[in-house]
Amino acid sequence: MKKIAFFIVLLLSVTSCVSTKSTLKNVDDNAPDLVLKKDNTFVINQFAKDKKYGYDPDYPVNIFFQNTNNEALNESRFLNALAGPSGEKITYTKLETCCPFPTKRSNMGAGFLNVYELKWEGQKKPIKLYLNVYEKGILMVPMGLRLKQN
Repeated sequence: MKKIAFFIVLLLSVTSCVSTKSTLKNVDDNAPDLVLKKDNTFVINQFAKDKKYGYDPDYPVNIFFQNTNNEALNESRFLNALAGPSGEKITYTKLETCCPFPTKRSNMGAGFLNVYELKWEGQKKPIKLYLNVYEKGILMVPMGLRLKQN
C-alpha cells in the first residue's frame, strides 16, 4: 500500500511540473517570413512599443527562420543588426537556456529560450534579452536599442 501511495505522489509531482500550455504572449504564425540583408543580418523595420518585448520571458524576440538547425546563426543575425541607444557597438554573450514551452516546431515537442547579455561602452548595467528560435512573431528592435548603421 505504501508503494502505491508513493507511486501516486511521485506521478502527481512529475506531471505537475510539465505544462502543456505556452506562456508566450507574442507568437504570431501569420507574421511575415524573416528576410536577410546583404550583411547577413535580419531586416528589421519596426521598433517595439512594449517595454516587455525581448526583456521578459513571456515576450521574447521570436526569430524563427526556416528551420532551427543553427539557432546561434539566427540569433547572431538578429543581434548583429542592433546597436546601443546612441548607436554604440554592442557585444553579446549567451548566458543560459531557460523557460521551456510547448511547440510543434521541435522534434522534442518543447522549445527553450536563449538568454543573451548585451553590453556597450558607457553602459551602466548590461541588459538581458530573451530570444526564441522556435516561434514566429513580428521582428522588432527592443526598447532602448537602435538599429546598427551600416
